[in-house]
Amino acid sequence: MTSNASAVPEAPQSTTAATQAEAARYALLRRLAPSMRHHLVVNLQPIGMIYEIMDRRLRAPQPDLAEVHQSVSKINGFARAALDSCIDVVSWLAPDEDKRIGVAEGVRECMGLLATSFTFRGYTLRNEVVAMPGEVRRSAIRNVLTAAMIQATDETPPPADVVLAAERSASALVLTLTLRPTDGQNRPGADELYRRLVWSDVQALAASELVAVQRDGPQRVSLSIPWAT
Repeated sequence: MTSNASAVPEAPQSTTAATQAEAARYALLRRLAPSMRHHLVVNLQPIGMIYEIMDRRLRAPQPDLAEVHQSVSKINGFARAALDSCIDVVSWLAPDEDKRIGVAEGVRECMGLLATSFTFRGYTLRNEVVAMPGEVRRSAIRNVLTAAMIQATDETPPPADVVLAAERSASALVLTLTLRPTDGQNRPGADELYRRLVWSDVQALAASELVAVQRDGPQRVSLSIPWAT
């Protein structure tokens, strides 16, 4: 009986860590859902308006076919952009673990997804990351950076600047997230449709993505994301 009790000491810990990471990922996706919805519809809304304009033009006694053709081209462009947005959102929900991305592009994706919701909540995003050589795993920067940004703003009331900087080490991309409170009127979070993220959520996601995280109070966080090899 004694040997059986001590034979599998690591299994409960591993299961607990995986469960915590899954719970944190679900909470993150729930918080990202409003931004994803906006990301999806932003290219669909103009299609209806263009269609109405094109319909009126076709009802004219002598339709201007050049203008109609121009409207059709615009619809095609927005439809392609909407399709790309759908594929991109699916990649957030079911990421390709081997997909790599450059530093500037990865940061731009995360900040672009959150920009509108952060503005509504009273935060201003400032991207000070410059292009640099090297790639990281796309799922790592997406999951951990967005979680860190949301968690930091959950703890720091608006208005504030959310500043992201980066530097390159031999083994990892080091991102530094700093919140700088600014003068202005405090307003409630507009996208809080689910629970707030806590630091343990960020830690769980970081551990699942092999990312080292550290914070100096609620207003300064550093992420060390290993280079993809």
